[in-house]
Amino acid sequence: MMMRVLLLTRYSSLGASSRVRFYQYLPYLESHGYEVTVAPLLGNDYVRGLYQGNIPLLSVLRAYITRLGFMLRAHKFDVVWVEYEMLPWMPAWFETGLFPANVPLVADYDDAIFHRYDLHPLPVVRRLLGSKIDSVMRRADVVIAGNDYLGDRARDAGAKRIELIPTIVDTSRYAVAGTPTDRPITIGWIGSPATDHYLSLVLPALQNITASGRDIRVTAVGASTAHLAGFPAEIRAWTEDTEVAEIQQFDIGIMPLPDESWERGKCGYKLIQYMACGKPVVASPVGVNAVLVHHGVNGFLARNEREWIQALELLCDDAGLRQRMGRSGREQVEQAYSLDVTAPKLEKILRSVVRI
Repeated sequence: MMMRVLLLTRYSSLGASSRVRFYQYLPYLESHGYEVTVAPLLGNDYVRGLYQGNIPLLSVLRAYITRLGFMLRAHKFDVVWVEYEMLPWMPAWFETGLFPANVPLVADYDDAIFHRYDLHPLPVVRRLLGSKIDSVMRRADVVIAGNDYLGDRARDAGAKRIELIPTIVDTSRYAVAGTPTDRPITIGWIGSPATDHYLSLVLPALQNITASGRDIRVTAVGASTAHLAGFPAEIRAWTEDTEVAEIQQFDIGIMPLPDESWERGKCGYKLIQYMACGKPVVASPVGVNAVLVHHGVNGFLARNEREWIQALELLCDDAGLRQRMGRSGREQVEQAYSLDVTAPKLEKILRSVVRI
């Protein structure tokens, strides 16, 4: 039986969360009898404007009007699969009131999006929207959570059913490639201008190790220069077509994070990418990072500057250790964080909510 799915993502292809949590599953779903209508809320022009500090307000208004149209036609589909919420910054009563009561809803979360509302600095936002995501979670037939922190929130909100699906990669795209020995050891980070401020947390450690006399370079893919001012990092442009090749040039992948509410909800995508390419990692022990990184096996967890320096020194000085940890990380991704593992589970979840 052909399954008709309305996919309401937050972003088009440039939005990392939408691309990773949704779009990479589409070929599998379509090969298993799903007809997926993809309806992103915000287009690539919005993402480009966001990174440049120039949000196109007219396109946002058009986006909300278009989204309302899809919500009103939701009854034509067997299931609606939504990223976070249907109408950001709109009250729950408006969003759930417009959505047909008899249409199955699957809500997917890979970020602590609820903290945008319940921890907002403005009291009026906290009062009006603080429990908005909880309402969406309760309405959903299934909440798909990327980690336990998000799953616990759904449980506290009273969600009917919670399924954990981690953020994953298509391992067929992420080949393990050897790195040349006749060049500096590369400590790498990949992300976007929206997250590159995390690099400031480890700048002292990076400055220390690059000044140690070792032949080391630091590469930041997708970063701006704002949070690396005065530090001689190599800034590389991010594109979907080149991101794997960029990571393959790393010797060590890093993911610094502060131990704060929003960061505890992250799903560790950077670490999964690094490990898929066979790279050892160093990360802050925040949220799912402490699950992904088996300290001393596939990388190191570092809580402070001293631990960051120690971990980076160990890896920079021991090529054999880098290779062993890289192999361990790749094996972990193949076993638990790959499309081959999670796609069948997702397909079963979507099929299970259809009301025949």
